[in-house]
Amino acid sequence: MQWDQIFAKRASRMKASEIRELLKLLDQPDIISFAGGIPDPALFPAQAVAEATATAFAERGTTALQYSVSEGDARLRAWIAGQMAELGVPCGIENIIITSGSQQALDYLGKLLLSPGDTALVGWPTYLGALGAFNAYEPRYDKLDPDTNRDFNDYATAAQEAGGRVKFAYMSVDFANPTGRTMDRAARERMIDMADELDMALIEDAAYQSLRYDGEPIPPILALEIARKGSIDAARTIYCGSFSKTLAPGLRVGWVCAAKPVISQLVLMKQAADLHSSTLNQIVIDRVARDIFDDHVAKLRATYSARRDRMLAALEHHMPEGVSWTRPDGGMFIWLTLPEHMDGADLLARAVRDYRVAFVPGGAFYADGSGRNHLRLSFSLADDATIDTGIARLGELLRGAG
Repeated sequence: MQWDQIFAKRASRMKASEIRELLKLLDQPDIISFAGGIPDPALFPAQAVAEATATAFAERGTTALQYSVSEGDARLRAWIAGQMAELGVPCGIENIIITSGSQQALDYLGKLLLSPGDTALVGWPTYLGALGAFNAYEPRYDKLDPDTNRDFNDYATAAQEAGGRVKFAYMSVDFANPTGRTMDRAARERMIDMADELDMALIEDAAYQSLRYDGEPIPPILALEIARKGSIDAARTIYCGSFSKTLAPGLRVGWVCAAKPVISQLVLMKQAADLHSSTLNQIVIDRVARDIFDDHVAKLRATYSARRDRMLAALEHHMPEGVSWTRPDGGMFIWLTLPEHMDGADLLARAVRDYRVAFVPGGAFYADGSGRNHLRLSFSLADDATIDTGIARLGELLRGAG
């Protein structure tokens, strides 16, 4: 049977994730991998999760294994609402839906907001998983750069000429994946101005928001917008949060915080897609978060910030002239810019074959496939010795390619 003849046209826009493929390298013990932006499993709160699971059955019995409401566990949503209030986002549980990780949230938002030919504004580069989530809904991408003075109407005109309209801007504002950069307050305020001018939504991906190591926190865009407009239900910003980088990625618990009309539509999507996220996992996350969240995140910050510092020092020592990199205040990533003639994808093949070190080529993070002279390095999963050895190998590779 010729399956490609009956697949929907949108299926042709679905591509394998380069990062998901690179994670297979972790099964090769001699490979030093800076590729996957994944938490260190040695830091997972395994004992707390085990105790919370036992408590869930002791307190709730078989209801922990039963179907649940699509909005998500009310206790967990209440805890999240409390956390959002501390960030300057007063809201109720009716403004929150639980998703199977923030990745599911991005997929739902693409489905909710994009018609074929509509424009999504994304960074150049941006999170590869966001492109993967949005691609199936056949958008046109335009380059979002909050630090430039591009006229807002230019975005609208270009979108109209392409046969659609601008529906949203997607941003990872704190320690972005892949660059590690943080959007300053002025740029966040400018994004609110742009959203109002273009009558579009803002998708604020806050997956790394808790992992700040240096500097003063900047209010989320949603908080800044609420301060202007008075309530979350008057806001255009859709905030996507996750426990994957703070507690346990395998439990797949994330959330969306937004105006009630947005949440209501997402609930309908949830009902049609998977009914609800895992009941047991939500109960466990709620218990663990209430018991240890702040202390556990403090431990993560101490460990990951030391690894970041080690990698920055190793880069200073081993990188050849002509290579530059970001110095993130948090998160899990450092972004390398190579001389223009170098291609990260070509270098990766040599790196794995000859130097047994892996990274993510930069072109994967660009909607148009450009940016090939960049690499993403993750420091979250590497100890000091691994960082020193791996960056030394990478430096040797780049000197040879120069």
